[in-house]
Amino acid sequence: MKKIIYYICLFLYYFIARHLPGSDLPYSFGSKQIRGFLCRRIFRKAGRNINIEHGVFFASGMDIEIGDNSGLGLNARVTGPLKIGNDVMMGPDVMIFTQNHKNDRLDIPMRLQTAPKEGVVIEDDVWIAARVIILPGITIHKGAIVGAG
Repeated sequence: MKKIIYYICLFLYYFIARHLPGSDLPYSFGSKQIRGFLCRRIFRKAGRNINIEHGVFFASGMDIEIGDNSGLGLNARVTGPLKIGNDVMMGPDVMIFTQNHKNDRLDIPMRLQTAPKEGVVIEDDVWIAARVIILPGITIHKGAIVGAG
């Protein structure tokens, strides 16, 4: 039953909730609450008062954890394994990647040389500004500010 609920919530998120207006608009009609409700059933772990903004893409979301009072910014694109602590602010267009391609073998095309996933950890009280790109295996420590772009 839990798996059925997961897939229903994933479907509702990608086909409806992802396209609802951003939470800062006066005509948002509870968009933040709807996306939060669905993501609490999609993510591995979701804290209180999370804010998943308009247009966020998180693939299956199964290996994402997000703490209390944290959010994924407008049009963010993230993959797991990803652990986001409490009180994390994220600007628009942030990208977090947890997998890359290898290029060490010359006998195989790079597109076929997939490296293993490396998790990203974002600790508590972090501000990630607009259009930041975070690559596999990175840990951003408590209180850090990552500048735009």
